[in-house]
Amino acid sequence: MYQNDISNQFDVLVVGAGAAGLYTALCLPEKFRVGLITKETVALSASDWAQGGIAAAVSPEDSPKLHVEDTLRAGAGLCEPSVVQFLAEEAPKCIQSLVNLGVAFDRHGKSLALTLEAAHSKHRVLHAADTTGREVTTTLTNQVLQRQNVQVIQQALALSLWLHPETGYCQGICLFYQGQVRWIRAAYVILATGGGGQVFAQTTNPAVSTGDGVAMAWRAGAILRDLEFVQFHPTALTKPGADRFLISEAVRGEGAHLIDDTGRRFAFDYHPKGELAPRDIVSRAIFTHLQLTHLQLTHLQGNSTDISSAHVWLDMRPIGAEKISQRFPNIIKICKYWDIDVFSEPIPVAPAAHYWMGGIVADIMNRTNIPGLYAIGETASTGVHGANRLASNSLLECIVFGAQMATLEISTEISENHQQQSQEETVFTSRVFSVDTSEWHSQEMQIESLRQNIPRLVWQSAGICREQKILEEAILNIKCWQKEFAAFPLSQFILSLRPQEVANFSLPNIERVLRLWAETYNLLDVAYLILNSAAFRTESRGGHYRLDFPQSDDSNWQAHTLVEKDHWWKCRLG
Repeated sequence: MYQNDISNQFDVLVVGAGAAGLYTALCLPEKFRVGLITKETVALSASDWAQGGIAAAVSPEDSPKLHVEDTLRAGAGLCEPSVVQFLAEEAPKCIQSLVNLGVAFDRHGKSLALTLEAAHSKHRVLHAADTTGREVTTTLTNQVLQRQNVQVIQQALALSLWLHPETGYCQGICLFYQGQVRWIRAAYVILATGGGGQVFAQTTNPAVSTGDGVAMAWRAGAILRDLEFVQFHPTALTKPGADRFLISEAVRGEGAHLIDDTGRRFAFDYHPKGELAPRDIVSRAIFTHLQLTHLQLTHLQGNSTDISSAHVWLDMRPIGAEKISQRFPNIIKICKYWDIDVFSEPIPVAPAAHYWMGGIVADIMNRTNIPGLYAIGETASTGVHGANRLASNSLLECIVFGAQMATLEISTEISENHQQQSQEETVFTSRVFSVDTSEWHSQEMQIESLRQNIPRLVWQSAGICREQKILEEAILNIKCWQKEFAAFPLSQFILSLRPQEVANFSLPNIERVLRLWAETYNLLDVAYLILNSAAFRTESRGGHYRLDFPQSDDSNWQAHTLVEKDHWWKCRLG
């Protein structure tokens, strides 16, 4: 249910309303009072943009064992086998749960339709045309809105976690809502805020994907893992003026060809499986091919050209017109909007940041190292994806691990403390932030400039190919920007707020500027974390490729990268 007036206390706060947050809210025991917080609306999340589908071994020809093997192979030696096994074995049951809730997956007769995606050995990807994420999130949203124990709090921005000063227990969040910064208490906080693709200039992620949960958790002392591993989707629409719209992996699974300007299927030069190799290999194949083509043109023409909008082509015509119409209506529609007729011409594509394998370390019950704090979905690092996520395992992870919250219980001790503190701390003090209009506009412009420059820097320094010198220069840049950001009067005011202090603002355009401020703050920290993690891992593996260390080094680096505050270290699997 929606409600404008919100309480200062819930049993459970779920931050994020993509597939992970929505399904978690549905699975939490109905005796709990749940606040579901989203900084946009429940209709806008990265899950909603997911096209390809959701993987599960539901075919008689398939098995969880084969699903495990494919996931481990794609993960390049860094998946946690026991967690992958749990994911694959729980998958069929969770798919049935979605069907029971009303998710309308495509069917062949009475059977669920299954397609093949890259690095899968069997047809095991369920889909709803090419808008599977939208079908899942729409269905889950409708179910959530019928739950009397769940209050949906839209256009609300979580700014920080609220930890108990003595116990370190996470007891709520600091929230910007309806023009006011306030503190909301909860016995448990669950972060389901998605990924951080917006830290890259080229990304398939929506504007909301700014790494908020990871950044907030890191600042609060959570342990993070494998942040250097970013999956770059090989085939994002690349046309001047267009968003980097993802052209689903399923398109290649159904038979589309990846070709260069000469019409040659060049991907086989880099891997025997060509277009159906793992995503990191296909992305690097495109990147390398474009670089080689650029060098050849430079040699022939004698002058260098800008390759920031360079692309190859994805030819859907081998699929056949009938199947294209049936399976990919949304891709047809988007391409048509940009004057591309997929039935008669190929689509210009190039890699873009798509999925973050790293995140907040969470166990199989979604618990983090901060008591009272949980993490689910892309914002978490459970160990299922390793160094490179297998296609269509992301929506599955949201559902399988969201289901784990059905067993959540609030202990008597926590419940008593929760009630006692709520009764004792009912007095709120108020502070007002005010500056003159010209200074306010100047701050807004400075923050906007940082917001635009961060993704450019990270794309150039920690994109598909990385090397030490460039990473180190980018880290110094980010550190300078962090100091600049911290000196803004708005930053000093917000970061000085103490629990139970309510902040009010008598300034124009405050909703937009506060969101801009918060997302820039988070992106600076996410950039810092990715760059340092990428510099720390001196090898290439999965979604992390170093030009100066192009080989994998199992003897030294078949290990996770962990970070807590400013301390990075290696940890072997298990």
